[in-house]
Amino acid sequence: MKPALRLLVLAAVLAGALLLSVRLGAVRLRVDEVVGALRGVGDPATVAIVRRLRVPRSILAALVGAGLAASGATFQALLRNPLAEPYVLGVSGGAAVGAVFAIVLGASAASGTVALAAFAGAALAVVLVLRLAASIGRALDTRVLLLSGVVVGAFFNACILLALTFADTESFRAALFWMMGSFSGATWREIGLLALAGGPAVLVLMGLARSLNLLSIGEETAAYLGVRTERVKIVAYGTASLVTAASVSVSGVIGFVGLVIPHLVRMVWGADHRFLLPASLLLGATFLVLADVVARTVTAPTELPIGVITAFIGAPFFLWVLRRRTA
Repeated sequence: MKPALRLLVLAAVLAGALLLSVRLGAVRLRVDEVVGALRGVGDPATVAIVRRLRVPRSILAALVGAGLAASGATFQALLRNPLAEPYVLGVSGGAAVGAVFAIVLGASAASGTVALAAFAGAALAVVLVLRLAASIGRALDTRVLLLSGVVVGAFFNACILLALTFADTESFRAALFWMMGSFSGATWREIGLLALAGGPAVLVLMGLARSLNLLSIGEETAAYLGVRTERVKIVAYGTASLVTAASVSVSGVIGFVGLVIPHLVRMVWGADHRFLLPASLLLGATFLVLADVVARTVTAPTELPIGVITAFIGAPFFLWVLRRRTA
């Protein structure tokens, strides 16, 4: 099957997942009810459920899944490690610090203030990691970059624990639920901001596909073939971190998407980033939309944190991959 046809199939699967996500919930809807509600006709309650709740939630889940998967594929190429993921480099820790401090200081967990604080914290983490890595040597060593991310992430985790120590019961609970991830407060405003920040960044990553192919082989080979390795590494890291920061700021910390999806695509269809990146984007969107459906329905009317669902799927997959690599 040609790559373009594969992408069309993945896009069709994503469309089916989005339709399923809009249909399922506390109130199950038929396809004709969904279509009518999207047109603004039918029962007013159904129209409100579809247009104000389920459609924004499904689209936001798709955008976040796409962003995290594309970022994961980029980091795996950059670090030449198929077990790398976006959160390894401290971005999620920075976002969590910003969000937790905002919540402890009195901001509502569903407010734009928390999302803005999370994005600022993630951006701070990116800057710190880059400064630490650059201070070791003139060349941006990916091993040093990884270690810097681990150190910054550990420091931010300590900051989170410190903030939670002084939080009241309500703030503690709100911060904990934010860190486990959820799309329950999805709005069209968040969708617009995420698309505005993440859309151009993803296009930049697509443009780096050939360079990432060569970097995944080795920096010396890439440089010999004309790749400006230091520039590509900084742009790729910064852009992928921006996508991760924007995604985490509107959804909370959702793990394993950036690890599982790119590795799965690579196992099935190969490591050419000209296909790997768009395929990871589509499959990541589908995965997180379906994970959100499970989170909403498996214990209905109680809703599970989306991070719990992705961890239950991602952790066994991670162990399987690890055993397969060491066998």
